[in-house]
Amino acid sequence: MANDDEDTRFFVEESLREIQLAVRIEFVENGEQVLDYLYCRGRFAGMSNWHFPDLILLDLNMPRLDGREALTLIRSDPDFQHVPVVILTTSQSRGDILLCYRLGANSFISKPVTFEGLVEVMKTLCQYWFEIVSLPDEAL
Repeated sequence: MANDDEDTRFFVEESLREIQLAVRIEFVENGEQVLDYLYCRGRFAGMSNWHFPDLILLDLNMPRLDGREALTLIRSDPDFQHVPVVILTTSQSRGDILLCYRLGANSFISKPVTFEGLVEVMKTLCQYWFEIVSLPDEAL
């Protein structure tokens, strides 16, 4: 998950605990760090427990490299084109929604304002992406 807001990262982690779904989540603070994670560079270089992401949660408005730019770069790399990217952001802009889908986002979710709403979103999101749909193997 790429999000520069510490509270959002905390609440997402807490919501995952609340729904008791065993998923591993790696938090980064901006689009540049998403790419560092994907390419095992920077603080992720030589990481012994690195795993190929099954899903990327991406905020739009982050410093250094925003979500739109990160999405463009992720979708331009054949190694990561099959990884679902879900935009999870405070934006409700019709322009942002359209742009993100044009850039290859798989879903666009406006963050709920309450913790209970976030728990419900994370529960539904995890059920859909990890229990309902079939995702390709990383070895494609």
